[in-house]
Amino acid sequence: MAKRIFDIVVSAIVLLLLSPVFLFLALAIRIESPGPSFYRGVRVGRHGRLFRIYKFRSMVRDAETKGASSTGIADARVTRVGRLIRKFKLDEFSQLLNVLLGDMSLVGPRPEVQKFVDMYTQEEKLILTVRPGITDWSSIKFHNEGEIIESSGIADADEAYARLIRPEKLRLQLKYVRERNLWVDMKIILCTVLTVISTRTGGNPIGVPET
Repeated sequence: MAKRIFDIVVSAIVLLLLSPVFLFLALAIRIESPGPSFYRGVRVGRHGRLFRIYKFRSMVRDAETKGASSTGIADARVTRVGRLIRKFKLDEFSQLLNVLLGDMSLVGPRPEVQKFVDMYTQEEKLILTVRPGITDWSSIKFHNEGEIIESSGIADADEAYARLIRPEKLRLQLKYVRERNLWVDMKIILCTVLTVISTRTGGNPIGVPET
């Protein structure tokens, strides 16, 4: 209950404070590329329930029908405004709407598409017992997911994701689920903010547990 109250209060305050920025982003997206300001892809939530995730649209309209669900930094489907959105993780802020609706939490395992959830082992299904989140340990470690996929040399972005990112991502997500509490959530939020600042100035991710 404390976690849910924390989610509601923080997401409501941040949405209010950032509303002018959100309005500017929404207009910029629509000016550059025809279509809605938000991308609302289907993701798998707690207990396997499907929901639509709110993200500022960083790609061309109907991008999912034109390529893989994973995305490299040089993906031709990403718009110019979209590259800025992705660089500074601005598309993640709109997921505060999902937090208010109860689909997501501020902190929790990043929600996956059905294709990858179908690959979960019995142990990995533990991830589905909690609300997915905007950030977690794996989000911090793989802050540069697009760069990893792009530099892998693997033509299929989904294959690159499955081979180079997914195994460690699942380990960190399971670690979070088993050890979660409000203090861990606060630590992850702080490390996320510090990592965004650090990595945009040439530094490394901050706070990711090794074991």
